[in-house]
Amino acid sequence: MKKKKLLGLWVFLSIVCFVYGIVVRAAGSGTSFFIAWLGLAVMFGFFALAVKKNLWSKLPKAIRKIFVVLVCAGLAFFVVIEGCVISGFGAKGQANLDYIIVLGAQVYERGPSVVLQYRLDEAIKYLEENPDTICIVSGGQGYNEPFAEAVGMADYLEQQGISPDRIILEAESKTTSENMANSKVYLPEGASVGIVTNNFHMFRALQTAKKQGIENVCGIAADSNPVYLPNNMFREFFGEIKFLIFG
Repeated sequence: MKKKKLLGLWVFLSIVCFVYGIVVRAAGSGTSFFIAWLGLAVMFGFFALAVKKNLWSKLPKAIRKIFVVLVCAGLAFFVVIEGCVISGFGAKGQANLDYIIVLGAQVYERGPSVVLQYRLDEAIKYLEENPDTICIVSGGQGYNEPFAEAVGMADYLEQQGISPDRIILEAESKTTSENMANSKVYLPEGASVGIVTNNFHMFRALQTAKKQGIENVCGIAADSNPVYLPNNMFREFFGEIKFLIFG
């Protein structure tokens, strides 16, 4: 009975990951991270096969212990990182900031992606409530984008009633680190700054801003689509590892 339950669990997880990977791919996010979910589907499928063929019991006991220890350590590390990511969800910023920096994301000919629209709508809300704040839109042109993200972002803000005089375009950046470094050029010394990005990205964005020397900074977290939040959280795990290793 225990074997059947374990086999059923791995098969179920394999199917869920495969289907979710297809859903993420269909969203057209502009990244290939959906492959990670397909990879998980293959891994869980292998676990199911191992249970069915009794491969686990055939391994030396020492190998099994090492594997269990490594898996537990990996899961603990994953939980810690995801806890840090979640800690940025509630960032609300401060009133009357001198500048806000809106981080770019995928743009299309028809307008911003869903992820980016969440950021822009949050920026609009803040700018309407704080009429003296200047907005820096930061993002270059990716290989799969019709124009620089900053251009699309500025167009969207202007269409929603934000004056062009309050918008600064930074249209060269390709990474979060470049967003911060290139936007910093426009910041007077001592200026107060808010970083506008999606909740799942906030923790690493603030880390990066401080790493680039933007000191008087706070976060303004935008929402995100709950359907794709697991994908974004999982992707952010690897983004944080990359940040910890390479800065």
